[in-house]
Amino acid sequence: MPADMNDYFKKKKPTNNDGNGGNGGGNMPQMLNFNGGGLGKLALSGIIIVFVIFALKPFAIVNSGEIGIKVTTGKFQQVPLNPGLHLFVPIFQRIHIVNTRIRMITYTNDASTSLGDGTKYEGGLKQNDAISVLDKRGLTVDIELAVQYRLKAESAPATIEKWGESWEEKIINSKVREVVRDVIGQYTAEMLPEMRNEIATAIQTKIKTAIQSIENTPVLLSSVELRNIELPPKIKEQIEKVQIAKQEVTVAEQQKEKAKQDAQRKAEIAKGEAERNRIEAQGEADKIRIEAEEQAKANILIAKSLTPELLQLKQIDTQMKFNEALKVNTNAQIFLTPGGSVPNIWVDSKTNGRSSEQTRTTVENP
Repeated sequence: MPADMNDYFKKKKPTNNDGNGGNGGGNMPQMLNFNGGGLGKLALSGIIIVFVIFALKPFAIVNSGEIGIKVTTGKFQQVPLNPGLHLFVPIFQRIHIVNTRIRMITYTNDASTSLGDGTKYEGGLKQNDAISVLDKRGLTVDIELAVQYRLKAESAPATIEKWGESWEEKIINSKVREVVRDVIGQYTAEMLPEMRNEIATAIQTKIKTAIQSIENTPVLLSSVELRNIELPPKIKEQIEKVQIAKQEVTVAEQQKEKAKQDAQRKAEIAKGEAERNRIEAQGEADKIRIEAEEQAKANILIAKSLTPELLQLKQIDTQMKFNEALKVNTNAQIFLTPGGSVPNIWVDSKTNGRSSEQTRTTVENP
């Protein structure tokens, strides 16, 4: 292309008798020739610049939850770039975008939770196969975990420079597998279900310690969750049998305890009944004793009140009542009371052999 755009358009301009371009075409060269052709050069330069910008794209946008790492001729800038628009020199520089949000790796054999091909991250999630380790006796056990973590933003440039793009495999995955192998190796397979809480705490504590011990602490650990312990089939069957036996023993102990409580309850009821009967008997005895004591006191008072004169008066009164009775019943048989002259009367209607005169004589002449 000619260096001067005016010369280019002059060569292309059609001529006529007027010396002007046809259809008013002579106006464009005049416009492009403004100020000695400077506007045309400026327009061309602008087009070239825009083309270069879109072709080389010398800028990068860092979103929230990310940091940018500027790399100049292979050297990492240690100060991370915060979210926003950042420029760089193409060819000599580039900006590497790194995700600093919370991420998670799951270790599981459950195909229903598969993420894509099971190897790449999807929305910060990655799935690996369950961790196969050996127990204390050398039996294979599968451990299923979920680990949440995030890259430390301040030291991200140094982390990527040292560990590379596969820093998660080198830091998280390797440490997790190492810790799980060491912890599970201290127990037999039969002990794992019973010691689950203790094992989960030990795994979380040791993984956290292992990651924090790395220089500059490149990764911040959020949580480690023990999801499942998959035992060998034979061990699982043995544990189930033991659990069934323990349940049966527990049921028997519960029944025994219930029978014991029932017996204690019945004994308490019987004891209460006996105590009640004792109290009632004691009350009855106390009643009789009190009545007897009161009767004795009454007898003593009566005995003290009986004088010879009173007894004689009572005898006379009784004799008079007896005489009155004889007037009504003339067949009465009369017996004298031993030691005294007051008779007892026995009426016998079958005895008719004695006359009223004889009875009366007996009474009058005892």
